[in-house]
Amino acid sequence: MQPFRFLAAGVLAVLTGPLMAETDPHSYAQPQMVSVRDLKLDLDVDFAKKELAGSAELALDWHDKAARTLVLDTRDLDIRSIEAIGADGKATKATWTLAPRDPIFGSALRIELPSAAPAVRIAYRSKPEASGLQWMTPEQTSSGKHPFMFSQSQAIHARSWIPLQDTPSVRFTYSAHVKAPKALRVLMSADNAVKHALDGDYRFTMKQAIPAYLLAIAVGELDVRETGPRTAVYAEPSVVAKAAKEFEDTEAMIAATEKLYGPYRWDRYDILVLPASFPFGGMENPRVTFATPTIIAGDKSLVGLIAHELAHSWSGNLVTNANAQHMWLNEGFTTFVENRIVEALYGKDVATMQLVVDDQELRTEIAKMKPAEQLLVTDLEGIDPDEGLSGIPYDKGRWFLRFLESRYGRDVFDPFVRGYFDHFAFKSIITDDFLAYYDANLAKKHPGKVTQAELDEWLHKPGIPTNAPVAHSKRFDAVDAASKAFLAGTLAAKDLPAKDWVTYEWLRFINALPAKPTLEQLGALDDAWKLTGTGNGEVAFRWYVATVRGGYVKARPQIGEFIGHIGRRKLVVPIYEELAKTSEGKAFAIEVYRKAKPGYHPLTQGSVEKVLGL
Repeated sequence: MQPFRFLAAGVLAVLTGPLMAETDPHSYAQPQMVSVRDLKLDLDVDFAKKELAGSAELALDWHDKAARTLVLDTRDLDIRSIEAIGADGKATKATWTLAPRDPIFGSALRIELPSAAPAVRIAYRSKPEASGLQWMTPEQTSSGKHPFMFSQSQAIHARSWIPLQDTPSVRFTYSAHVKAPKALRVLMSADNAVKHALDGDYRFTMKQAIPAYLLAIAVGELDVRETGPRTAVYAEPSVVAKAAKEFEDTEAMIAATEKLYGPYRWDRYDILVLPASFPFGGMENPRVTFATPTIIAGDKSLVGLIAHELAHSWSGNLVTNANAQHMWLNEGFTTFVENRIVEALYGKDVATMQLVVDDQELRTEIAKMKPAEQLLVTDLEGIDPDEGLSGIPYDKGRWFLRFLESRYGRDVFDPFVRGYFDHFAFKSIITDDFLAYYDANLAKKHPGKVTQAELDEWLHKPGIPTNAPVAHSKRFDAVDAASKAFLAGTLAAKDLPAKDWVTYEWLRFINALPAKPTLEQLGALDDAWKLTGTGNGEVAFRWYVATVRGGYVKARPQIGEFIGHIGRRKLVVPIYEELAKTSEGKAFAIEVYRKAKPGYHPLTQGSVEKVLGL
């Protein structure tokens, strides 16, 4: 998943838990006693009721022979009945209780069993307010003809549409039978068939074991374009051709990553472009990445996000952090691999510019964070993992790996990373697992390169260590010179050498504007380069934040339109935050939000309402 920046042991079975066991503070499950091995779903999609209704059958591995209680995670599920399935396939009624609802973690579902049953079957319904599902009316789609529904299970939202062990320490295979209205296509994070008839009856199998947060479903009016022998793009009919063109390099991305870090182990890599309400840039659901349409810029300038989600096929999906406190193992490695993919396909200059911008923005973010929030290995006890996300696991995690790469050299570090993915494939791990592998396969084989004190500073101390490698872009030197001259008044906006600037050069320039640009500066830039109304979401949200700070109200109509129809939190929340700093701006923001709210995902609604105090 692309970052959204909020400022603010024993051994288990190979596929069911972390190598060095650690309690997940965000799950009621007790996988050290019993863990889910396989999931069978049978669901009906009801748009009128905004619910998924049916059953979930969980195959179980009992690790404690004396255990008789299965504890599952749920949130706002309507549990109808629960049966224990015996070895002979016979079903018997099970006793169960649903604990009071915690506002963050939901309700523990405790199932009491007379014996260690090999499986249980739960009949249930999701509720319209399920945090992991967004139900859209036809009017909220591009064609206006059909409704649309999609899921977002990360971080702990799978429990809002399936009763299960909602912890990344547990991995399981799954299959599903889904019925939906005819003419609508159903996709899941499984074996989607490009040529499946739109008959309303779909069956799926995911043979690779995954954690709950990678369960995904989408139902809507979707067309498809194949872009390679193992890649395709799904999107609403009005978007699919443009999206397929934008992402035509996907097969080349897979090949480049395989050359670096080993085989792609998920058979296919498809992309689903969701409606603009999707709250994230992308979500790495295995076999089918969910992506925001805001990355379709028309010039492939934002396809680094696809590189990021693809990289998760090695880091995160293949080797998974056992709980959110070790998120850097997921996102740090992924962001590192993403940058290497970008370099392989688009060149060193582009990859370096990405590093410089991300490093600069991370330092800006850290300046507003508490020391405890700046650690790679975090303590998230009692904290919603959605609220705990920041640039730390992503960019500080990548920076740590860049530091190791700089000390050992690419010729040594690349094989180490590839071996790491092979060694921990389809396992869930914690930082200590990584360190044990690092010690045996890097530190002891190449002694004297990195001290223990340096490792501790990166992992357990705030800030960015002084020994961090510094990326430098010569192309940014020219941008910086132009920026300095413009701000000094010696270079007119219209004379900026920006005609051929790529996205990262514009980001560098906009980030260099004063905390409160003058109306003259903003107006001149807008007149010369038409930044207000740009179709590039990354440029747009930074520009709109600058216009709010500078009081450039001429941009307000376009700001209202931008945050009114886009639900990607990274792009809209910073604008709401800036607007909320003045009474006039807050009033405008509230007015826009009240109109936009029905089209926002529940996650975006929660984020914006927190900012606006609603």
